[in-house]
Amino acid sequence: MALLLRILRQLPLALLSPVFIALAALGLYCTDLFWKLLGRRRPPATAAPRRDAASAVIPNWNGRDLLEKYLPPLIEAMSGHPDNEIIVVDNGSTDGSAEFVRQRFPQVRLLALPKNLGFGGGSNEGFRAAKNDIVVLLNSDMRVAPHFLQPLLDGFAHPDVFAVSCQIFFPDPRKTREETGLTHAWWAEGSLRVRHVIDEKVTTLYPCFYGGGGSCAFDRRKFLELGGFHHLFRPFYLEDTDLGFAAWKRGWRVLYQPASHVWHEHRGTIGRKFPRSYIDNVIRKNFLLFAWKNIHEPRRLLAHFGYTWAGALLSMFAGDSFERSSFPALARAFLQLPGAIAARWRARSLAVIGDTEAFRRPLAGYYRDRFLPIDPRRDRLRVLFLSPYPICPPVHGGAVFMSQTVENLARLADVHLVTLIDAPAEADAHAPLIPLVRSLQFLTRLEGQGANPGALSPFAVREFASRELEWVIQRTIYNEQIDVFQVEYTNMGQYGLGFQRIAVCLFEHDIYFQSIARVLPSRPPLKRLAATVEYLRALRYELRLLPQMDRIQTCTLENRDYLLGFLPELAPRMDPHLRAGIETARYRFTPDSREPRTMLFLGSFRHAPNAAALNWFLRQVMPLVAARDPEARLVVIGSDPPPAHTLPTFDGRVEILGFVPDIQAALQRYAVFICPILGGSGLRVKLLEAFASGIPAVSTRVGAEGFGDTDGEYCRLADSPEQFAQAVLDLFTEPDQASAMAHRARTLVETERDIPKMTSSLELSYRAALVLKTRAIL
Repeated sequence: MALLLRILRQLPLALLSPVFIALAALGLYCTDLFWKLLGRRRPPATAAPRRDAASAVIPNWNGRDLLEKYLPPLIEAMSGHPDNEIIVVDNGSTDGSAEFVRQRFPQVRLLALPKNLGFGGGSNEGFRAAKNDIVVLLNSDMRVAPHFLQPLLDGFAHPDVFAVSCQIFFPDPRKTREETGLTHAWWAEGSLRVRHVIDEKVTTLYPCFYGGGGSCAFDRRKFLELGGFHHLFRPFYLEDTDLGFAAWKRGWRVLYQPASHVWHEHRGTIGRKFPRSYIDNVIRKNFLLFAWKNIHEPRRLLAHFGYTWAGALLSMFAGDSFERSSFPALARAFLQLPGAIAARWRARSLAVIGDTEAFRRPLAGYYRDRFLPIDPRRDRLRVLFLSPYPICPPVHGGAVFMSQTVENLARLADVHLVTLIDAPAEADAHAPLIPLVRSLQFLTRLEGQGANPGALSPFAVREFASRELEWVIQRTIYNEQIDVFQVEYTNMGQYGLGFQRIAVCLFEHDIYFQSIARVLPSRPPLKRLAATVEYLRALRYELRLLPQMDRIQTCTLENRDYLLGFLPELAPRMDPHLRAGIETARYRFTPDSREPRTMLFLGSFRHAPNAAALNWFLRQVMPLVAARDPEARLVVIGSDPPPAHTLPTFDGRVEILGFVPDIQAALQRYAVFICPILGGSGLRVKLLEAFASGIPAVSTRVGAEGFGDTDGEYCRLADSPEQFAQAVLDLFTEPDQASAMAHRARTLVETERDIPKMTSSLELSYRAALVLKTRAIL
């Protein structure tokens, strides 16, 4: 019944909604067109404010009891300088607030308005009346700490600072802090998203999206230059968010000062005067008006209108949500379209940067990138190393590359490691890195965006899309003053976009779209269709991502050349010999005295190509080996192995050990190493470890990518089951040839794939990338 009533109430608006959308879109796009023809951008103010005194402005409406309670601590806190002042703006109160202030607090300036102009209107009047350059705007139910003011004033050290926000607490510490002052916003699904963040690691002056209207200090001249709180958002909500975004687009900064403490009682008058349903509709309406006033990039605006209509339709059937619009909110916003058009014209005249840049600058990492110095000549660079997987223990090839690079890089630079883990217990294994790196942070993997058949980005990218991870990355870049951002794996490249001075280096452990292409022919028809879609997504994503990276590290020359076939202009940025290596000295070379007629398979079964490789070997190659040599045995080592009962065991001659903490003993014991990889891309660390340990190897050509194409030079190469089985048997029976091949393979690793040497070159490449970016900025 509730659903039926909601549909009946909203049906007229739903029928009119295409007209609302069409006219609003036409009006806004025409505004932009005429502004490009006739508009004029106004240069922003650059004068620094006086920082030794401030005016406190308190809008009030029927809050006599709150003024009685919270004015005394404010008067005490403002007593440190004779030029400080407190202004109470009375919005036509009927409870005697104005007379009470006159009699009880004569030292407070009273600005009594004949009618209620709302929070925004009353605040604007207070700013106009204030005598100081810095104005602290406070709610009437806000209690200040004795020393809250000086940290706010200190935040205006740069002339382009627009506002400095307080840290907000609740009087009851048991209550969830829905409001902190540390604001974060982003654009998603055609709409603004905002939140307050609780982060104990933010302890110094820090960028934020906007300063809360009731707990923030503003540069008065800049505030009035923007026009103050805009009347478009009457009667309430989002005025301060709009003002903050306008300030960022003006080229100014908005900061959060955790050292300035205030306590919010949350006894505002809005909830007492208006019903909840009305308040919610106003909020949704104002989110639409925010976009109509402030979003000037055509693609964002087009997406906004599409999501607005679809969200409103969904709300009509599924119920209201702050995650989407509604038809009543759309109708309310449409009635204000003329005002939105006028506001949009002025907003365009004031904006000196675009929407995308304005959304980036409040994020701490981008703020560090845009506003704080970076010196490529410093003795030790500060490197953020981002991994989507645990790197300790090194249970898979990528972890070996990463862990050994981190250990060697930490000798040359200050390394800060951020890694995703599947469970908190996995953090313990990284204890050996603690004395080496400057900081180590773990984030338990959250659910990404998941499956979405209509998405343009690959599933492997959406799987790792996390707002919390982005926050940790941005915070680390700012707190640790990062110079270089080392990103591991293509799916994490989404976090390295848009940096102008920080060097962003991406290690392509494998080329994702190439890996998919290699397994497409072996997929059954339905799975092949899904894989083809993922391939096209990956191709689009990767070819758009790579040009935005400063350095692209590939495992092999073959990987580099494959990418250059699509993007030849990237040749100067490609580094094929800086990452895919091992520390050769860790591996004892044992070419002789091995257990005869034994084979070793090594690999983490979380990696699908390893599971496919073992399955192919056991079902197509092992029967041929066993028929010719009944004594032959296979030992399988790797984390997360398939259940033993799902694989043929050949009367116990296949032994599945699962995860082994130290593989050195196995590499020195068994006679032949097998690498029957059929798909994927990149360099196989398992072969590097086999080469370094002296165990002769047999591999497919795909598995041995990067080691040349000559059978028997460094390993035997075979792609058919018959050839693979014969190569294994040859190594069983020809130990001298096997030993000579093992010696050549060891020399290859020592000269070309030794990670300490490669890491020294890696650090130099970081410096070169920073120098190039610095020159480009200058």
